[in-house]
Amino acid sequence: MRASLISLVFLTLSALSAQAQTSALQLLETGNDARGWEAVGRLDIEGKGFCTGVLIAPDLVITAAHCMYDKADGVPIDSSRVQFLAGLRGGRPEASRSVRNAVVHPSYAHTGVATADLVRFDVALLQLSHPIRSSHVQPFAVSTSLHSGTEIGVVSYAQDRADAPSLQEICNVLGQQDGILIIDCDVDFGASGAPIFRTENGVPRLVSVVSAMAEIDGEKVALGMDLAEPIAILRLALEQGRGLFSTPPATARIIRQGERADTGARFVRP
Repeated sequence: MRASLISLVFLTLSALSAQAQTSALQLLETGNDARGWEAVGRLDIEGKGFCTGVLIAPDLVITAAHCMYDKADGVPIDSSRVQFLAGLRGGRPEASRSVRNAVVHPSYAHTGVATADLVRFDVALLQLSHPIRSSHVQPFAVSTSLHSGTEIGVVSYAQDRADAPSLQEICNVLGQQDGILIIDCDVDFGASGAPIFRTENGVPRLVSVVSAMAEIDGEKVALGMDLAEPIAILRLALEQGRGLFSTPPATARIIRQGERADTGARFVRP
């Protein structure tokens, strides 16, 4: 990651640590707990790994682009091997759909390593085989209203909590730079693609998805991207039939491991 972004993280962490507050993770195990969040689901790849995704239309799921690449060889994963389990709790989803097509941002080049130049484009849009039309599963609208200091929330699946989503109702945007969001939300492996929400007039709206985790000077942060421009580009790519996943890999595992950058900051794919 570039030194300028590292500097920004240090500055924002020190400036906001005294005033920023976060809430604990809440496991959404019951129907009452999960009400309103059913459009968040687990993305399974033939049982060999998972990410988190969220509906933005009855047939469209957004997630992190790196979720759609094989960890071992970097080959794109055949979209037919991916299943979206909306509102999964205790082994039972509200709805289950296979993925018909998938596109990633055209500026995303998969290297297996999280860098500033890739995080801002780490977005994929998946088209489901059939729309999910249910009164219990309502897609989320996308918002472009975000700035440093904004309170946000995250709903994610992750290791050790893969059978039900967890909600962190309050976390914070610590800083923004060149389309990248630095946030203090609690994420872990499997949370890649987890939706980041801002509440506007009492309604949660999607503002980003989780791309990477980072440890900087002992402080844990997560990274996401500004979705406004990528969403338009990805929708156009799907409309034009530009699916990017026609070559199935031998295996498909999407949980990313970390590596230490030259700056001393540790970056990890959640």
